Amino acid sequence: MVARPRSPHGALIPHFYAGRSLFITGATGFMGKVLIERLLSTCPDIGTLHLLMRHKKGITPDKRLHQLKQSQVFDVLRQTNPKQLDKLSIVPGDVSQPNLGISPENLHSLHEVSVVFHSAATLKFDEALHTAVDQNVLSVIRLMDICDNLPNIEVLVHVSTAYSNPEHSSIEERVYTPPAPLHRLLALVEAVPENLMHNITPQYIHPKPNTYTFTKAMAEEAVRSRSSRQYPVAIFRPTIVVSSLRHPFPGWVENLNGPSGVAAAAGKGLLHVFRRGPTKRADLLPVDIAIDTLLAVAWETAIDKPTSVKVYNCSTCENPTKWADFELALHRYLPKYPLDAALWYPSGTGVENRYVHKALEFALQTIPLHLAEYILKTLGVKMRISLITAEQKMRAMNEVLTFFALREWHFRTDNVKRLRNRLTPQDREIYNLDPQTIDWDEQYKNFVKGTRKYLLKESDENIPEAVRHVNRLYYLHKGVMAFSIVLFLRLILQNKFIRDFVYATLRLLLSLFNDAYTHIMGVE
Repeated sequence: MVARPRSPHGALIPHFYAGRSLFITGATGFMGKVLIERLLSTCPDIGTLHLLMRHKKGITPDKRLHQLKQSQVFDVLRQTNPKQLDKLSIVPGDVSQPNLGISPENLHSLHEVSVVFHSAATLKFDEALHTAVDQNVLSVIRLMDICDNLPNIEVLVHVSTAYSNPEHSSIEERVYTPPAPLHRLLALVEAVPENLMHNITPQYIHPKPNTYTFTKAMAEEAVRSRSSRQYPVAIFRPTIVVSSLRHPFPGWVENLNGPSGVAAAAGKGLLHVFRRGPTKRADLLPVDIAIDTLLAVAWETAIDKPTSVKVYNCSTCENPTKWADFELALHRYLPKYPLDAALWYPSGTGVENRYVHKALEFALQTIPLHLAEYILKTLGVKMRISLITAEQKMRAMNEVLTFFALREWHFRTDNVKRLRNRLTPQDREIYNLDPQTIDWDEQYKNFVKGTRKYLLKESDENIPEAVRHVNRLYYLHKGVMAFSIVLFLRLILQNKFIRDFVYATLRLLLSLFNDAYTHIMGVE
């Protein structure tokens, strides 16, 4: 291992990472990219970052590394210290393969590694159980098999999710009893055909709501059961990770899952209704706060060397925001920073009742988008995306988000609070672990702007034209609403029974109002 020189600023965390080599899975994901950027930008003396990458859609790992280096997440780093990107090294492999698909030669190159971050996982909530177990559970076991043979390893941090135990309303910082014995799950997946497993999955994973939370809980059990005193292990549980607060720049996001998908679909005029409990807490966590906490977790775990697995819940419970705040922010900032070529005025509305939601979804999204698709095809107009496919994806996205937006959990964060208090003033200048630093109005504004700029790759130069376009859509939207209301009332009043009922109701209300007014005046 390279000698660790003194870190600038006298901060402990950059000094810890100085000269160390790291092994990272999930490096090309949303959180993985920010993890790499924060390591390279805040730890100038860090050693090699070994990144596990697989062939994907015909693109080789070398080509994917080149694409990674061109990511917007490194724009600041390329200007200030571009040589840091030379510290990225490819390890060809695949978490779904035995031994992670790593060749003996590449395994030998990992012998210098002292810190391991495991964040690779399938994030699909409706993933087949076979696949979810392979990528979320077996990958942990395969990685720990490799870590057991790394001579210089000092810490392994497994990135889980705060929602791995959603059947509990209060989540403590501990590994819970697994929903099934680990050895039986692995034997079942190996023995039962996938088509039969699909039929029994809902009953088998109960009380977990989906295969994602089920396998993430099982992965935590795998980490707990496989951990040894050879090297310390920690589990890091973030809540719903969204756009950055400050780093690499405010609003950076590269993930269409969850809230950012809602913002993108609503901004394009495709999504008009979604389910949420307006008073429920939206535990949205800026990605840079999550990653800064993750870096500190690895430092503390390596320094303290706990003999049992330590769990860190990373949440914004200390500075809460609600789903109603999220909805209001979309109404405020999507028209102000509109997305290019919106099909309709951004008018997404949240509802709580399941049946009202289904009715509005069918009337405002399913029927209009299907009709628009057929009309455009008839006219020979080619669209970059299928409106029918978009509608289906929005329904699936809403089903996933609904589970979180209608419920509320209390996350115990004692370990993270103690970790935050342990940092030196110099560390706190570099790493932000404090959710109370979030100004939610500013965060939501940057979230919308970031969805436009970083997620959808739309230029800020196009904003004036996008504003003019969305203003035109506003008047069209209001006109259609007025026409629909008039048409609806006319259809109702054409029915004699309904008309008589409406008139009788109005007369009754006027009579009640008159009686109340007379009584009040008489009392006075």
